Amino acid sequence: MRKINSELKERLKKIRLLILDVDGVLTDNGVFISDDGMEAKKFNISDGMGIYLAQKAGIEVAFISGRKSKATQLRAKELGIKHAFLDASQKNGPYQKIKGELKIEDQEIAYVGDDLLDVPVLRKVGLPIAVKNSNSVAKKYAAYVTKANGGQGAVREVIDLILESKRVNPEDFL
Repeated sequence: MRKINSELKERLKKIRLLILDVDGVLTDNGVFISDDGMEAKKFNISDGMGIYLAQKAGIEVAFISGRKSKATQLRAKELGIKHAFLDASQKNGPYQKIKGELKIEDQEIAYVGDDLLDVPVLRKVGLPIAVKNSNSVAKKYAAYVTKANGGQGAVREVIDLILESKRVNPEDFL
């Protein structure tokens, strides 16, 4: 287990739902737009493997993004994400909907964000997390700031911490 304080370790153990912002968390915050208007994003494969492992361990994973994006829709489908809210400039509504549908309490939810739109949800969840290259306001509300930047393994870092705290061995899923 990595060196984390006992309060964080206890919060990690309670997590049953991991909600992720997309741009700046699952991506490096960049968007490629071609001359014909086609959009492309780069997602981290290690983060995807982490999501797979979390799901295998019984942890629900959801996306709430402020942007509508076909690339994000495709990535959510590819990863088997059942709760993916896109074009959600107000993230509290989708947050409450997911929480209600899954019958999960705030303290059982971790949220990873990086900017101002994430703050309302960061203020509610049991484990608010900001990626290393987050806006300073988002970091102010985080109980944990990742060592990795968004789009560069930050999500995998968080999932590894959750699994370690629950004493889940990812090799059991091979």
